[in-house]
Amino acid sequence: MSYPYQYERCLDMDQGDSTQGRGEYLEGFTLLLSLTEACGAILIILVAVWTGYYRNGFSWRSNPQLEFNWHPLLMIIGLVFVYGNAMLFYRIRRNVRKRRLKLTHAGMMLFIVLLMVIALVAVFDSHNLNRPDPIPNMYSLHSWVGLTTVILFCCQWLAGCISFLFPGLQAPLRASYMPLHVYFGIAGFIGAIASCLLGLNEKAFFVLKNYSEFVPEGVLINFIGILLVVFGGLCVYLVTQEHYRRLPRPEDDVLLSG
Repeated sequence: MSYPYQYERCLDMDQGDSTQGRGEYLEGFTLLLSLTEACGAILIILVAVWTGYYRNGFSWRSNPQLEFNWHPLLMIIGLVFVYGNAMLFYRIRRNVRKRRLKLTHAGMMLFIVLLMVIALVAVFDSHNLNRPDPIPNMYSLHSWVGLTTVILFCCQWLAGCISFLFPGLQAPLRASYMPLHVYFGIAGFIGAIASCLLGLNEKAFFVLKNYSEFVPEGVLINFIGILLVVFGGLCVYLVTQEHYRRLPRPEDDVLLSG
């Protein structure tokens, strides 16, 4: 991009090959990134244990109650873990050419859209096919926040593709849209975290009559919620720190068709 950034030079030189030869010293970045990825991996494992063990595994339309279990698992994998890594991708792979970064970032977002579609089909099926009485849709705060997040994400992805992948768009227009792209990207990620927390709490109250007695499933759900907050907080911190930004290169202004 052609707009200026301010970069801080940090003191930590033990950063390996990702910073050698470029004059970058990213103090604490490797440690924080490792902690973030560890939290994300543990988060997915715990959600898989919860849905697979405590909620009896997975099915599709033949068993709507088990079909629902795809919803929290795929949403947390897509809208939390992959989304967080997509936001950090420019900082993780800072030596990769900008053209490849753009295409990979867009591909990760498209993968999230696919996971979201499957997860939404699963939750609506689990409501509509419930017997003997279907469960109403879109009445809870979780569903409202979740749908808002999904719509924002899709609009953000479409606007990003037009702004940064369309080769005919002028550089000043791309530069002027970048702050909005960053802001709404972070806003959508925070919305996803909030929606997951609301959904976990809602599910816990629905299925656990003795939730207040610190039953193992309830404690596991609480731990999942804490990891969501920690992972989300670390991702937002890393993506908002100026001195962790990828340094611009001369080739960054070259259009994808160039």
